Amino acid sequence: MSLPRIQRSRGELRIHESLDELSRDLAEYVSELSEAAVKERGVFALALSGGSLIGFLGKLCEAPYNKTTDWAKWNVFWADERVVSKSHADSNYRLAKDGFLSKVPIISSHVHAINDQLSAVEAADGYQFGIRQQVKARVIDVSETCDCPKFDLILLEMGPDGHVASLFPNHAVLAAKDEWVAFLTDSPKPPPERITFTLPVINAASNVAIVVTGDSKAEAVHLAIDDVAPDCPSSPGRMVHPTEGKLVWFLDYKAASKLDGVPLPE
Repeated sequence: MSLPRIQRSRGELRIHESLDELSRDLAEYVSELSEAAVKERGVFALALSGGSLIGFLGKLCEAPYNKTTDWAKWNVFWADERVVSKSHADSNYRLAKDGFLSKVPIISSHVHAINDQLSAVEAADGYQFGIRQQVKARVIDVSETCDCPKFDLILLEMGPDGHVASLFPNHAVLAAKDEWVAFLTDSPKPPPERITFTLPVINAASNVAIVVTGDSKAEAVHLAIDDVAPDCPSSPGRMVHPTEGKLVWFLDYKAASKLDGVPLPE
């Protein structure tokens, strides 16, 4: 059973009893945004993260979405990536390709992976340059309030520590404002070398969705969404607040279990 959608100051909450319900709702949400973007701009620019998020996109590979989605108009990017070979088990590209992209007819040249032959610094610079080229080609829109790309949708997960993309609590990259894509060589989670969208890019998106499931992330969800004491630990998830767009949280009951004022069924 899904709860009615709940509007909070930090986004819309969609809370589901089962992961299957969550996956179905996420597929419908992505499909609706894709259709609207293609109708308005002729293209859909989507940025993905990794983790179990890719598994939740599986419903898009099934009817009716596999037939009704205009896959030729999709352009796929990564909100963060591990600086490893594309064939490496840690690669977000490989995860997305194996679990989603290879199962739908997205044009291969519309899948924008990092150059896995470069260092983290070079990979971040190269990825930012590539995004700038896609902005010039009008594949990606531009924010009206800042010098940032305006993706139609950025899909993220959040970790038990509150990290989103590869933006970790108290890390220097959280403060990056001038870059679109930053690099890490000291990620708190392995592998240490990564690239990531910066907060200004995430917050410039037309739509941001954060998918969080499981008991282990309930406290992080509470700190990211509820009104909490000002001296609480920093939460990158709490810093996601689109300036022109909309934020939606896709949660299961377990992840939502510590939210204030949300009556979950017994």
